[in-house]
Amino acid sequence: KLHRSQERKGNPLKCDYKTHKEMKWTRSEVNKWLNPLFRAGYKRRLEEDDMYQVLAEDRSEKLGQDLQRIWDHEVQRATKELRKPRLTGVIVKCYWKAYAVLGIFTLIEEIIKVVQPILLGKIIEYFESYDPNNTRAFHETLGYAAGLSLCTIGLALMHHLYFYYVQRIGMKIRVAMCHMIYKKALHLSSSAMGKTTTGQIVNLLSNDVNKFDEVTIFLHFLWVGPLQAAAVVGLLWNEIGPSCLGGIGVLLILMPVQSMFGRLFSKFRSKTATLTDSRIRTMNEVVSGMRIIKMYAWEKPFAALVSEVRRKEISKIMKSSYLRGLNMASFFCASKLILFVTFAIYVLLGNTISASRVFVTVSLYSAVRLTVTLFFPSAIEKLFESRVSVRRIQEFLTLDEIRKNTVALPQDEKDAAVEIQDLTCYWDKVGYMSLASSLLSSILGELPAEKGVLRVKGQLTYAAQQPWVFPGTIRSNILFGKELNPQKYERVIRACALKRDLELLPDGDQTLIGDRGATLSGGQKARVNLARAVYQDADIYILDDPLSAVDAEVGRHLFEQCICGLLKNKLRILVTHQLQYLKAANQIVVLKEGHMVAKGTYTELQQSGLDFTSLLKKEEEEQQQPHHDTPTRTRTLSQNSVLSQTSSVQSIKDEDQLPAEKVQTFAEETRTQGTIGIRIYAKYLAAGANIVVLLAVVLLNIMAQVAYIMQDWWLAYCSNMTNITTNGLNVTKELDTDFYLGIYGGLTAVTIIFGFGRNLVLFNVLVRCSQSLHNRMFSAILQTPVRFFDINPIGRVLNRFSKDIGLLDSNMPVTFADFVQIFLQILGVIAVAASVIPWILIPVVPLLLIFLYLRRYFLRTSRNVKRLESTTRSPVFSHLSSSLQGLWTIRAFGEEKRFQKVFDAHQDLHSEAWFLFLTTSRWFAVRLDGICSIFVTITTFGCLLLRDKLDAGAVGLALSYSVTLMGMFQWGVRQSAEVENMMTSVERVVEYTKLESEAPWETQKRPPPDWPSKGLVTFDQVNFSYSADGPQVLHNLKAMFRPQEKVGIVGRTGAGKSSLVSALFRLAEPQGKIYIDGVVTSEIGLHDLRQKMSIIPQDPVLFTGSMRKNLDPFNQHTDEELWSALEEVQLKSVVEELPGKLETALAESGSNFSVGQRQLVCLARAVLRKNRILIIDEATANVDPRTDELIQKTIRDKFRECTVLTIAHRLNTIVDSDRILVLDAGKIHAYDEPYTLLQDPTNIFYKMVQQTGKQEAAALLEAAKKVSFRSRPSLSNGHAVTADGNLVIFETAL
Repeated sequence: KLHRSQERKGNPLKCDYKTHKEMKWTRSEVNKWLNPLFRAGYKRRLEEDDMYQVLAEDRSEKLGQDLQRIWDHEVQRATKELRKPRLTGVIVKCYWKAYAVLGIFTLIEEIIKVVQPILLGKIIEYFESYDPNNTRAFHETLGYAAGLSLCTIGLALMHHLYFYYVQRIGMKIRVAMCHMIYKKALHLSSSAMGKTTTGQIVNLLSNDVNKFDEVTIFLHFLWVGPLQAAAVVGLLWNEIGPSCLGGIGVLLILMPVQSMFGRLFSKFRSKTATLTDSRIRTMNEVVSGMRIIKMYAWEKPFAALVSEVRRKEISKIMKSSYLRGLNMASFFCASKLILFVTFAIYVLLGNTISASRVFVTVSLYSAVRLTVTLFFPSAIEKLFESRVSVRRIQEFLTLDEIRKNTVALPQDEKDAAVEIQDLTCYWDKVGYMSLASSLLSSILGELPAEKGVLRVKGQLTYAAQQPWVFPGTIRSNILFGKELNPQKYERVIRACALKRDLELLPDGDQTLIGDRGATLSGGQKARVNLARAVYQDADIYILDDPLSAVDAEVGRHLFEQCICGLLKNKLRILVTHQLQYLKAANQIVVLKEGHMVAKGTYTELQQSGLDFTSLLKKEEEEQQQPHHDTPTRTRTLSQNSVLSQTSSVQSIKDEDQLPAEKVQTFAEETRTQGTIGIRIYAKYLAAGANIVVLLAVVLLNIMAQVAYIMQDWWLAYCSNMTNITTNGLNVTKELDTDFYLGIYGGLTAVTIIFGFGRNLVLFNVLVRCSQSLHNRMFSAILQTPVRFFDINPIGRVLNRFSKDIGLLDSNMPVTFADFVQIFLQILGVIAVAASVIPWILIPVVPLLLIFLYLRRYFLRTSRNVKRLESTTRSPVFSHLSSSLQGLWTIRAFGEEKRFQKVFDAHQDLHSEAWFLFLTTSRWFAVRLDGICSIFVTITTFGCLLLRDKLDAGAVGLALSYSVTLMGMFQWGVRQSAEVENMMTSVERVVEYTKLESEAPWETQKRPPPDWPSKGLVTFDQVNFSYSADGPQVLHNLKAMFRPQEKVGIVGRTGAGKSSLVSALFRLAEPQGKIYIDGVVTSEIGLHDLRQKMSIIPQDPVLFTGSMRKNLDPFNQHTDEELWSALEEVQLKSVVEELPGKLETALAESGSNFSVGQRQLVCLARAVLRKNRILIIDEATANVDPRTDELIQKTIRDKFRECTVLTIAHRLNTIVDSDRILVLDAGKIHAYDEPYTLLQDPTNIFYKMVQQTGKQEAAALLEAAKKVSFRSRPSLSNGHAVTADGNLVIFETAL
């Protein structure tokens, strides 16, 4: 999708508008290039290829670079002048010219609005002094009527022209900002990364930049508003003298009140934003760590965590919604209050009211009212909001950037080198990483040197310890922007042991990898990661423990073929824990507690008698030195190292498919089609209130509208009462002031009460809808099987929680309330016009039909465009978050520019959709206003035709109402379309509330409280697949794990090791039966089952929150128990050093601990749980031998009474097990004591041991021998006593 060819051929829709000249915004042009799109959109669903290419001047790259240039210049000036750089100034400087010109449109539009009432007055005056014989007056009035009609048409065109251009400028600013934010994110230093989080950067891109789209619309009203108000005051004075000041006074009181609302609103907005940030961050962790959360049965504490943040967020949203409701109500009631005050003063001053005066006044007020009470305060509100956003973006843009220290080698020089002397570095606030990784990160330039010398000569390349892949094909991941050289590519793939994997994938190296590489197993990801580094032509290769994620056989292959093969003439810096490789190193550096304790060759170190040799004791038994053809130049740092600091998003390790590691590709994101059914509306509203409340809301709304119309009708009635025609002469009659004013005042009061009441109630209901939908969606997400998270990228799930819920929280209530209000007003206008001139209904009917057809025609395309807009937005975020995870890799390879280009391409695609969204909505609005101006014209000339039968008050009422229809009708229809578009968000959320859920957490059948007391696990003919239609990964498994037995589970990658664990934990439902102490696991609740088994997972996951919450989220344990658990895993000293001890909040996903330490935290969790069954899933793949030994020792001591199942890559961790289960392609290949297995050369286990090298194999055999002479467990094979004492005999093949 990214590199779509510039010319998109073969599409009948592609009308070229390469030049901007063709885009002059006249009616014929609007018809010309949008019509084919609407025709297509009406017939079928629109796809990305139907969109027009983005204009050259709207391209992300161009816009971003223009703004970046001015910003860089400003930063330089600010540094000189010792002040902060100002982002606002930069935006103004870049865009003021283009934007200023648009002010003229606004001015003309507002002038027309002031001229209209004057023409209206002239027409009504003719009716007041109506003389059938005066033809001159009649012709004059016809002229006025024509003027009035032309005004409405002019208004229709100017308004939309203006809106189209301002929104386009808004889009440009937003796109340019996004470009700059992404560019900055690629250059953040490690200290800056500590000050921001992925969630925050995503929020800047998703919410903050959207403020630019909104603020540009209203800014011009800041100066047009006051001008227009001044003109109106002059005209009013002319019409009704000083009484107008009363009304103006009310207006002036309302303005500061509304801008105060705006201020308060922006205060709530920024508080809500921080709460939303933290909710999305928590969601991000929950979704990424879902596998672990499920295995630990920790759904409830996380649900509590999210609902707590959500509760705070909702209470803020509720407050700001009430403010908005009051704001809207004050807008609705303002005109009525103003008229009441004006006319009350006018009449009390002893004047008589006439129809022309009344309706000119009404129209003038309504002309200025919009500007003064809506646009002007909106401009202020949006200005404040965008200031908050600009400040947030500015803070981000001024964070520290990284400075590189590599020196490129001159062509002739061949010696790459890394020179380090007396280097001291600090990790500030971020916490720290392991030594080896810290050293590598300072060589990469990620960790700045405090003092000492660090010189790097030559081009670097880097393979991170936590393998990183980005969404795209496997090939693009390996080439990483370099040209494809087939021979070299082939060599790299063979050296990195990827050849066979690629042959087994459906599309070979063109297979798409999803978000976070979820389609690849951990080992495959590690090898792709290594292949990427090897394919680059660099001088220095920095390899951070690339061998830990693969099994011994593959590890040896990588070491010999790749590190000592392909790269043999390069400088390599390798971190490893696997001591068998040290012999091959030219120089070994041993690090301990922040210092280098030794360096030298293997023999030198052996003689120096350091504790290093204690790590290497086994080696001495080996007689034969391995003979290498070439001396290699590896440096090995034997110490644990750690993942890059970006928010660690869990890679989904699925090493469990068949030997041909299957790759599941992602499901397309669903885009719903067709109209939004009434059922969705019903679901939405029912979520927030019951039927009684909804009926009450409907009644309130109708009452408010009736009171609103009655007040105007009463005015017209009064003006007619004063002006009675007798015998062709106008007689002015005195009115009973108290009676008329009393009723007038009463109606005004009723309007105000109902107006405010209905809004508050409506907003309350709508926010509650959003609240309950979020809760339902979240609980559905928690209860859905893990498979869902494997096939849906994280961005897609988060998009529903951030964007869609965001819309329902803030935009939906306003739009919905607005739509209801306007819809009722439109009905009111038509009703009033019809009561005056009944035949007006004749033209209204066909106009309505055209209307409905247009709306349906438009909505089909518009909904498609809107959906395209939201689906093209997702890749922008996905690209950002995957870039942040692979930040170090991208920078080490110097690929920032290319990633920036890809980002720009994603942005351009989104701009195409956004641009269509702007133009299609204007296309529609122009046509709507066209219809309205026809309605106004018919009404005006109709009144003149029927001049004999009508009185002035009726004409005034009908005309002034129909003129207000102009903007209102099209706004109402656009709002209805908006509501319907937002309903797609409701639909998306509702779709997630109906996800299939896994088995219940608790069932009627509860196991006994002390279950499992023995820990006997039996698999009885178990078949397992991850989804109903997926391939089977375990076939007919029969096995028994006896109480207190330690069982090692081995097998090549994809043999089904992890699937066995998934079946045991019921991450998907297995077929067949699994018994634990005689209880069938599938019959009890998931929590009952999962809480009784402990797991130490492959990827240690820590969650943001305190250390205590990480160990014991349910608060079931005392402090003493927590400390003693930490002591047992030797973390007590580390935690005691933390500022808040157990209460210390961890950084995002615990990135301030090394992988080894995180693994120990997971071990501490298991120690605390005191369960009878412990499963260890490759837990020691990423840790150094010392931590590994510590974990093994703890397991032997603490879990002596338990049944322990260990899945391992390192054979030394499981060779001392009681028995070993060898899996192959999902079937049991062998299951026996290790020593027995090693007697059979045909056995897979035997072959695996041989592949570790001679001396390692001998050591393993020795260890296996020892185990074989230990005492056997007392349980006879094949029999188990169940809880009720019955003897069960299993038919078993063991």
